[in-house]
Amino acid sequence: MTAPASHRRILFASLVGTSVEFYDFYIYATAAALVFPALFFPATDPGLAQLASYASFSVAFFARPLGGLLFGHFGDRMGRKSTLVASLMLMGISTVLIAFLPTYAMIGWVAPALLCLLRFGQGLGLGGEWGGASLLAVENAPPGWANRYGAFPPMGAPVGFICANGFFLILGALLSDAQFAAWGWRLPFLASALLVILGLWVRLTLTETPAFVEAQEQAPPPKVPVGELFRDHLGPTLAGTIATVACFALFYVSTVFVIGYATKTLGYDRETFLTMELGAILFMAVGIVVSSIWADKRNAGRVLMIGCVWTMGAGTVIGLLTSSSGLIAFYWLALALFVMGFVYGPLGGFLPSLFPARVRYTGVSVTFNLGGIIGGGLTPFIAQTLVERGGLTLVGYYLAGAGLLSLIGLAMVRPRATA
Repeated sequence: MTAPASHRRILFASLVGTSVEFYDFYIYATAAALVFPALFFPATDPGLAQLASYASFSVAFFARPLGGLLFGHFGDRMGRKSTLVASLMLMGISTVLIAFLPTYAMIGWVAPALLCLLRFGQGLGLGGEWGGASLLAVENAPPGWANRYGAFPPMGAPVGFICANGFFLILGALLSDAQFAAWGWRLPFLASALLVILGLWVRLTLTETPAFVEAQEQAPPPKVPVGELFRDHLGPTLAGTIATVACFALFYVSTVFVIGYATKTLGYDRETFLTMELGAILFMAVGIVVSSIWADKRNAGRVLMIGCVWTMGAGTVIGLLTSSSGLIAFYWLALALFVMGFVYGPLGGFLPSLFPARVRYTGVSVTFNLGGIIGGGLTPFIAQTLVERGGLTLVGYYLAGAGLLSLIGLAMVRPRATA
C-alpha cells in the first residue's frame, strides 16, 4: 500500500517531532556522560561528579509524567495538533537555552540549578510529545496498519540518536578536547533550534485526527481526562506502564551508561566509541521496522513479549563489553539495540490500543512516561552504582529484571480495538 500525500505528511510530522525529542535528549545524555561532570558538578571524586551528572539526567524523567498529564489534558480536550505544537516549543526552548548556561566555575551552585531547571523543562515538553505523535500516526492508520504507522514515532529514536551522536563525532574530529570542553559542547544544543523550526512548520499544516473528531461528535470531552483514566482504565494504565520498563532500561544502559563506562573505565576514546554506537543504532532501526511489521501480522503484545525475553538474554551477556576486542563490544551494542527495537517499535501501536479515544492522549502519555521513570530515569545512576559495587554482572541482572517486569506487565492486559 502506498500512503496518500496527506498521510505521508502526517507520518513525517510524527517522525520529525520525536526525532527532535530524542535529539534533545541524546545531546543532554552524551554531554552528561562526557563533559557535564567537570563543568557543572565538580567534585574531588570523579565518580561522585559522574553520579551527580547522571542524577541531573534523571530530572527530566520525573518531569515527564507531569508533562504527560498537562499535555494529555489538553490533547484529549482541545485536540492533538495544537497540543503537539505546544509540547515541541517547550522542549525546544529548554534545550536551546542550555547552550547559553554559565558553568560552575562562573557562577557556582546556580549553574547546576539552572541546568536542572532547563532539564525539567525538557522533560515537561517531552511528556506530551511521544504520546501525541503516536496518536497522530495511529489514529490516521488504515485498517491493519496501526503498528506500521505507529512505528514512525519510535523511529525518531535512531534518527535523533544519529543526528546527536553524529554532531558530537564531528565536533570531536574538528575540535581539541579543550575547545570542546570550553564551548564546543554548546553547539548541538544551539542547533536544536533549526530542528524545532522544521517540526513546527510541518505540524502547523496538519488537521485533527479522525478518531478525535469522532470522539468529540459522540460526547463532550472529559472535564478531567486523568480522573476518568484512573477511574475507568486503571488496569490498562498500570499494565501499560510496566510493559514499557524494559524499553527504557535497555536503551539507557546501552547508550548513556555504556558511553561513560567505556570512555572512563575501559579506555575507549570518545570518537571511537561514538562511532561504534552510531553503527549499532542502525540495528535498532532495523528492529523497529521488523517488529512493527510483525506486530501487524501477528500481535503487538506477543512481539513485545519476545523482545522482553531477548532483553533478559542481552543482560546475561553484557560482559562482552569488557572484551579486549572492540568488535566483540560492538556485537553486544548491536544486539542490545536490535532487541531495543523489539521492545520499543510496537509500543507506538500497542499503547494507544489500551485506551478509548476520549482519554487516549492522557493514557498513552501517562503510561509511557511513568514507565520512563521506572525503567530509565535512574538507570544510568543505578548502573553506575552497580558497576562500582559488583561489576557489569550486576548491571546485566538489572536488565534481566527489567525484561521480566515488562513481561509480567504485558501478560496483565488485553488490548482493545483502536478507534
